[in-house]
Amino acid sequence: MSKKKDNILTIILSFCDVIAVTVLFLLYGPYNSFRDWLVTTAMSTMRHQYLATTFYSNEVINKILENNVVIEPEFNTDTNLIVAEPHTYIDEYDKEILEHNEDDLYKIIEIEEKSFNGYMAAIYDPSKIRVVTSKYLGTKGEYLVDMSKREGAVLAINGGGFVDANGLGDGGEPVGTIIKNGKILNYESGSWGRGIIGFTNDNKLYLGKISAREAVNIGIRDAVEFGPFLIVNGQSSFINGNGGYGYHPRSAIAQRQDGIVLFLVIDGRSLKSKGADMNDLVEILLRYHAYNAANLDGGNSSVLVVDNEIINHPYNWDNREETRPIPDGFILVP
Repeated sequence: MSKKKDNILTIILSFCDVIAVTVLFLLYGPYNSFRDWLVTTAMSTMRHQYLATTFYSNEVINKILENNVVIEPEFNTDTNLIVAEPHTYIDEYDKEILEHNEDDLYKIIEIEEKSFNGYMAAIYDPSKIRVVTSKYLGTKGEYLVDMSKREGAVLAINGGGFVDANGLGDGGEPVGTIIKNGKILNYESGSWGRGIIGFTNDNKLYLGKISAREAVNIGIRDAVEFGPFLIVNGQSSFINGNGGYGYHPRSAIAQRQDGIVLFLVIDGRSLKSKGADMNDLVEILLRYHAYNAANLDGGNSSVLVVDNEIINHPYNWDNREETRPIPDGFILVP
């Protein structure tokens, strides 16, 4: 009996040794992929940066972040290039967008990739897109599904970020500018080096590194401030590595050259869907012929609401399906 116990103990210890060696190899071995994934994913959160700082020095972390960056195009959207003209299908993805009933306001397309999945909404009338804000803005956030119900929206996606010290923010204090119906609701601008993401009075998605006052002066009616920009005037950002934002649930907004707007949400933090990096967003959006596109807030904030129901699966770090109160979003009203 004693010999049998010794054999079991030996097997357990050997198994532990294999695990330890594997972990050490992943953390400190010659291949960078796991290390880059861990550091960029952890450091792009507020509550889980310890997952990187526990194993690596600040010098190593900074070097990894420097090697995983998004370099945005150095120009703003030229809205004259957005022309809503009918055209024949370019490919299967174009057909998927354009094939719809004449009276449809939007169409939902499921995104299924090898390691993640999500949903994309194609919106056919951008004049019906508005910015929505928490009714408690400046004090606390509001769940997107509640904002959507209150405004009578048929579709909604989360928008810009918010102050989230230690991951405990309540969504009440937005980071960056919010413009609603041509009025500036929040003057703070450029806090994170982001840019204006919004719609002009002639319903074209504009991306620009300009101030809130400049945005209103050129006719921006509804906007938030976030980023990075992913595609500007048909030119995608240069993304080194995974872009430095790791793999998380993601939200993005885009417009095709024919004027159709795309809301994209990718699930993450689950066995079924690990999340996406910036490269993944650009690849999907270009596939569906986005001409201008920007990243929106991600993580638990990534939500797509259809007819007052959340259709994606926003998981938190404790593997619970839940979303967060947020300061703003984009809605589609009938």
